[in-house]
Amino acid sequence: MKNAIVRLALISSLALLWTVLSPARARAQMGDPTKVTLKTTPVAGSVSMIEGANGFAGGNVGVSVGDDGVLVIDDELQPLATKLRTALADLSKKPVRFVLNTHVHADHTGGNAALGAAGAVIVAHYNVRKRLSADQFMEFMGQKKTIPASPAAALPVVTFNDDLTFFFNSDEIQILHVAPAHTDGDSIVLFKKANVLHMGDTFLGGYPIVDVSSGGRYEGYIAAAERALGLVDDATKIIPGHGPVMAKADLAAWRDMLVKIRDNVAALAAQKKTLDEIKAAKPTAAFDARWGQGMIKADMVVETVYKALPPAPAKSAAKRKR
Repeated sequence: MKNAIVRLALISSLALLWTVLSPARARAQMGDPTKVTLKTTPVAGSVSMIEGANGFAGGNVGVSVGDDGVLVIDDELQPLATKLRTALADLSKKPVRFVLNTHVHADHTGGNAALGAAGAVIVAHYNVRKRLSADQFMEFMGQKKTIPASPAAALPVVTFNDDLTFFFNSDEIQILHVAPAHTDGDSIVLFKKANVLHMGDTFLGGYPIVDVSSGGRYEGYIAAAERALGLVDDATKIIPGHGPVMAKADLAAWRDMLVKIRDNVAALAAQKKTLDEIKAAKPTAAFDARWGQGMIKADMVVETVYKALPPAPAKSAAKRKR
C-alpha cells in the first residue's frame, strides 16, 4: 500500500504540473501520453475505473454502464481522447450520455470536446464552466501560464451550485459540490447503490495540491474529507483523483494528517516563529514517510498551510497604551 501511496502522490503532482506546462515541455518532463495504454478495473456494481497503465494519462475515470447507457466521471488528457473512447466502447456499446467533471484541470477535462461532440451532455459545477470558458492564469511550483479558453464543445452545458442527482443505470448518483479545496469547482460523486465515491482531486493520498490560482484552499481539503467521511462506510470503494481505489480508513488517515499539520503549523505561528523557523521545526515529520514522497514535499505543504492561516488579531488601542 505504501508504494501505491507514493505513486499516487507523485502522479497527482504531475497532473497539475501538466496543466501548467506547455504540451511540448510537459511531454519532455513527464512522457508522451499518446504512448500510454489504458487499464480498466471493475470497482463495484455498475462502476469501473479507467487509468493509465504505463504512464500518465490524467485523472482516474469513473464509469457507470448499464441499460441506460454510459456515464463518465472525468475524461483524462486530450491526447488520450481516442483511447478513452475505445476503452469505453469495450465496456459498453451503448452511447456515452453524460460526462461529469470533478473540477477544471485539463487532466480531468481533456476528453470533454471529443465526448461532447459525440453527443454526451457535460455536467459540472458552475465554476468549472466559468473557468473553462475564459482564459485562466495558473501558477504551480514556479511555473506560470495562461490557459486558453476551451472550445464550445468542451464546456459543461448543465451546471449546478450545490448538488445534482442522476437516476441512471438503476443507481442514484449524487454529484456534490464541496468547499473549495483543490479548486473552487470541486465536486465528489456518490453512487449510492454501488457504494462507490469518486472524489476527484479532493483526495490524493499524498500531501494536498492547493491550486490557489483556481480558488483552492487548504482548509477546504479538510472540509471535503469530513463531508466524504459522512457519506461512506467500511465497505465503500473510494476512487481518488489519481492512483488505486482506496477505503474509508485511508480517507480518515488523510483527514487526520491534514488537521494535525494545520494545527502544528498554527501552534508554531502563534509562538511568532517565522516561516523558515516553522519549516525547520518539521511539523510534518510524523507524516512525511507516508504522504510526502511525491512532488509536494514537507516544506511545500508547510508553506501552503502557513499562508492560509488567518491573520493574528490586532491588539486593541487600550492594550497598546499600557
